[in-house]
Amino acid sequence: MSSATPDHTDDTLYKVVVNHEEQYSIWPADRENPLGWNDAGKSGKKEECLAYIQEVWTDMRPLSLRKKMEELNRKNNP
Repeated sequence: MSSATPDHTDDTLYKVVVNHEEQYSIWPADRENPLGWNDAGKSGKKEECLAYIQEVWTDMRPLSLRKKMEELNRKNNP
């Protein structure tokens, strides 16, 4: 049975986590972060954390891709 049923209230406290590629996710606040993920400084209900991610994660591309594209742009537009 899915936990997303209409009669289920999610009272879980979450935290926002971020990895080395500046990608964001939410994680239960009472659990240790997954390997490679660090606290982003925001915790709360799921909706609050997702709203925060939507506000701060404005470029979905991984950091390594953004850097590579910037490097190519500099080479092509000296």
